[in-house]
Amino acid sequence: MTKSELIARLAASNPHLYQRDVERIVTTIFDEITNALAIGDRVELRGFGAFSVKQRGSRTGRNPRTGESVLVSEKVVPYFKTGKQLRDKLNGSS
Repeated sequence: MTKSELIARLAASNPHLYQRDVERIVTTIFDEITNALAIGDRVELRGFGAFSVKQRGSRTGRNPRTGESVLVSEKVVPYFKTGKQLRDKLNGSS
């Protein structure tokens, strides 16, 4: 599902809201999650999951085309851990 499909579904299931308002709400939520992760905070949505960032250290990689060793610098990557309710729903336990 893309962001625009999510907005369309939410607008269809909430006919009392304008689509532009639903789009603004979804964009604001995504922006707040992004901003929180950018400053190193953790975002937890109970029952759904938790977004956090992890530090990935520098390492020696390999260029697949030439086979040459390449130094890959350290970086911060987003991480998502599913909540129990979501895991149970995906595995048919509920």
